[in-house]
Amino acid sequence: MRFNTIAGASAGFILMVVLDGNGLLLPLGPNSDTIGTIPAFLWTPLIGAVVFGALAGFLSTVDGSARRRLVSVVMFGVIGVAIGLLIDNPYQPSFGYGALGGWTIGLAATGAVVSGLRHRPAVNGAAVGAAIGWIVGGFGAATLGTGSMFEALIGVVVPALLLGWRFGRTGNADVVSRGRIDAGSRAFIFLTPALAFVAVTLVIPTVRTVYLSLLDRRSVNFVWFENYSSVFSGSDSLDLSNWAQIFTSRLFFIGIAILAFSLAIAWANRHGSGQAFELGGPVIAPFTVAVVLLVFAAFTVLRGTIINNLWWVFTVTAASTALGLAIAVLADRAKLESIAKSIIFMPMAVSLVGASIIWRFMYVARNENKPQTGVINWLWVGLGRLSTGSGRPTFIIAGLIAVSGLGLVVMLARALVRRRYKTVPMMVVLSAGIGWLFLRYVGSGVGGIRTNSAGVLKAKPILFVQEPPFNNFWLMVILIWIETGFAMVILSAAIKAVPSELIEAAKVDGADESQVFWRITMPQIATTIGVVVVTLVVLVMKVFDIVKVVTNGQFGTQVLANDMFNSAFSNFNTGRGAALAVILFLSVLPVMVINIRRMQKGAA
Repeated sequence: MRFNTIAGASAGFILMVVLDGNGLLLPLGPNSDTIGTIPAFLWTPLIGAVVFGALAGFLSTVDGSARRRLVSVVMFGVIGVAIGLLIDNPYQPSFGYGALGGWTIGLAATGAVVSGLRHRPAVNGAAVGAAIGWIVGGFGAATLGTGSMFEALIGVVVPALLLGWRFGRTGNADVVSRGRIDAGSRAFIFLTPALAFVAVTLVIPTVRTVYLSLLDRRSVNFVWFENYSSVFSGSDSLDLSNWAQIFTSRLFFIGIAILAFSLAIAWANRHGSGQAFELGGPVIAPFTVAVVLLVFAAFTVLRGTIINNLWWVFTVTAASTALGLAIAVLADRAKLESIAKSIIFMPMAVSLVGASIIWRFMYVARNENKPQTGVINWLWVGLGRLSTGSGRPTFIIAGLIAVSGLGLVVMLARALVRRRYKTVPMMVVLSAGIGWLFLRYVGSGVGGIRTNSAGVLKAKPILFVQEPPFNNFWLMVILIWIETGFAMVILSAAIKAVPSELIEAAKVDGADESQVFWRITMPQIATTIGVVVVTLVVLVMKVFDIVKVVTNGQFGTQVLANDMFNSAFSNFNTGRGAALAVILFLSVLPVMVINIRRMQKGAA
């Protein structure tokens, strides 16, 4: 009896808080802040708790199935009448009987199926489902404020009678049932605070956001999926009209050339690997460069908010993981390892807003007639003045570039003669790059310098922020700068956990450092790399601070999170903002599910 009384009082209190808190009920007391010493807003919930608790306690004293059902139906009917009479005029429904019957029958069938699957009486589930369906059809699918008190009574009394009949079918607990209830109630008591917190902070806001996404900009009328269609059909969000230009861009041709070169090296190194192409060791660097160039060729032609988000995900995730892995490998067991890692990890201590402000100052591009204050443009313009000069520093740097190029050519020729093909791809790429730099340096010049119509040299700074589409990449550099330290720390710990016996055995068998890394270390840390990648994908999909601070989505740099914020709070288009929030949530959800399943498998 005590348990039923407490449970009934809690249910009554919560029910009346929901109804009265949303203004559905007429006030029970005078129009004042307090009634006696109790705040006025607590009177209705307290009355509900007393009534429900008393009825539940009385019901627990009634035995006999027929008598119990009768008492339960009468009590719930009285409660339904009381609540129906208290429904305020703006919420009195005007029934649409088709919707009312459809919801009632549909949810009754659903409840019966769910009860059958749980091996419970189907009629119990049907009664609960019919009660919920009647409420949804009577109030949710009806026109409120145009009905009468009679319809409000019918809308509340019918589900109350159904629930009363359902609870009347449950008999009083015996000794075994009480023990089971006691054990179950303990778990319920401990889990309720956590579940309530999750419901209030996550579940309810998510459901409300989905609901708002189906309404118009002022959240008044249903437009259903119109907000979603506007996101995917608008050219600002997704513009694929110039897709054919991908195959004519310079990035595409360079990427294809490097890809063919890397595949040729992979085919030449296939002997002894048992594979058609050996993509490890010396091939991985040019192959990665080729893939990046081809992806950039697509992202620089296809435009829109969604494309920008995909570009962010690919670039930041790939670059941060690759750089973190490279630093972790190079610093492993090296002198001053801790100091080097601390310096690289330091940007993680800077907030995204702070980092954005720092890099915004570094990217500043001033007028050609003014001295450059941005660090990068100051160096770029300085290099241009140096390469177009005629003094001793200009010739010294030209000589250093030439000597570096000749040294690489000599090393390349020696590697070919000695058939050390593993270092050939990287030397070819470096030689080509230094050769291009030398020709530009001694020719038209390298750096931020241009010649105007009067033949006068003028500064030509790089417009990092304003010039699309690569301004997106310069924004990504900020997040790469921050997250590389995170990837480095995680991957460094994984590398140090690789058993040294495996590495020593591989070296005894004749494997060099490259083969040890690709054949031994990489398979051992593959799971950790997956965790890092998933974590970065979730972070990058929600990127907001950097874009907001540096460009606020201007110059073709808009992303989903910033577009959501601007739509909801700047343009006051709540429907579109909610739709963008749902799209962002759904895009992150699969990655989270994959990560959770991977963690569960690891724990098992």
